[in-house]
Amino acid sequence: MREPIAPAGVELLRARFDVDEDADSPLEEIIGGYDAIVIRSATKLTADVIERAERLKVIGRAGVGIDNVDVGAATRRGIVVANAPDSTVVSAAEHTIGLLVALARNIPQAHAALKEGRWERSRWGGIELADKTLGVLGFGRIGRQVARRALGLGMHVIGYDPFVAPDRFRELGVDYAETPESVLEAADFITLHLPLTDETRGFVGSDVLKKMRDGVRIVNAARGELVDEAALAAAIRSGKVAGAALDVFSAEPYDGELLGLENVVVTPHLAASTDEAQDRAGLIVAEQVVAALDGGLVTNAVNIPVVGAEDLEVLGPYIPLAAKLGRLAVELAGGHPRRIALSFHGGIADHDTRLLTVAALNGAFQGRVEQSVNYVNAPVIAAERGIEVTEQRSGKARDYTNLVMVSVDDVEVSGTTIGPEPRLFLAGALGFAIDLQLSPRMVFFRYDDVPGVIGRVGTMFGEAGVNIANMAVSRTKEGGKALMALAIDSEPPQVLVDRIRAEGFDDARFIVLG
Repeated sequence: MREPIAPAGVELLRARFDVDEDADSPLEEIIGGYDAIVIRSATKLTADVIERAERLKVIGRAGVGIDNVDVGAATRRGIVVANAPDSTVVSAAEHTIGLLVALARNIPQAHAALKEGRWERSRWGGIELADKTLGVLGFGRIGRQVARRALGLGMHVIGYDPFVAPDRFRELGVDYAETPESVLEAADFITLHLPLTDETRGFVGSDVLKKMRDGVRIVNAARGELVDEAALAAAIRSGKVAGAALDVFSAEPYDGELLGLENVVVTPHLAASTDEAQDRAGLIVAEQVVAALDGGLVTNAVNIPVVGAEDLEVLGPYIPLAAKLGRLAVELAGGHPRRIALSFHGGIADHDTRLLTVAALNGAFQGRVEQSVNYVNAPVIAAERGIEVTEQRSGKARDYTNLVMVSVDDVEVSGTTIGPEPRLFLAGALGFAIDLQLSPRMVFFRYDDVPGVIGRVGTMFGEAGVNIANMAVSRTKEGGKALMALAIDSEPPQVLVDRIRAEGFDDARFIVLG
């Protein structure tokens, strides 16, 4: 661990792994000896440092932001980058409301005056929040929590977020705005919860400020770079903006002109600085590190498609299925894919299936490329090799409740899950419908549908001492072509492989799915 985290998080890690707490050694000199690193905001993991991390599997950031990690470099190396995005939601929302109240009632100014011996009741009277309109720009986790609390204060709330469905706003009793301009024109108070992107950097600038109501008040506890501080200061001086409450700044520590304006409330980046948030972040990131090192699903990874809890509950059993189908399709296609197509049918098509696509790619590339492959870098490997990856979803699944199909070039396989465990079943391969549980070792034969083939295959495997655990046979038509699929219990000896391939089958494939 490069920086301290909550004791509960440390205990969790020490119960599973050897843990070093080292904040002083040159990171580029020691990082090569570790499988995981836990950091906060002070540690910078640049591409050069990550390049030296030969064993590193996971970077755990005990907090929300990941500006101090070169995520692209980590992804190319197959290193999971995980954070704790939910750890500070409550603290950030409460701090935003605190700034809102302080801004409306001039609490910091009145406090400072009284501390200096001045009793200034008439000067710092303020306004009520009840019945005022709060505009929430960005309706993610924190924005939604701020909206809930503002509604509790009797405010009318209007929100904008291009990536959130209108129903999510209405569920909370918040008016949905189709454009940010609708919020700017309606709001008495505006609170920012936008992500920092090229499009949102400097969002609150002179042009946006002109579109706001006269006398608007602005709160920013999200990202300092969202605000053009010089333009905001000018708008406050002119009276266009009645006041602002800021917890974050474009450069920190901040010592700019906004500090000299008496109707500006400021705090030094405190939104996440509660004991509860820090403890929660440490424990969450420790759980993420354990999951990554144990080969589990890292729910807070920033460089793996992350699905919501409701989606994951439905899709969870299909993750290993997609991986095995990806591996099987590549093996049956000859191992050098140019195109990989995923299609999802049935109820699963109503959910976020990106993780299933990544799982299929992860399975497809296992043992096929020179580098280690995992859920992080599988999409990168596909892109680097010019492999076209497509995904389709359909609400209909003929004969099955849910069906996953993986096509590699001209070879298609499909599968589903059965039972509460659940068990992974092959539903189709090479143009044949077939029903067989997927197993670590499988054999596929294509041949002419003539009598005696099944007995001959069974005899050959029996004489070689290889037990056939399951078998399924399918054909296109009587006397046409047939497909036989076997699940076997042990690795077939080479003499059996050679004998079978000399028997005149159209095709015989021995495949290890793992």
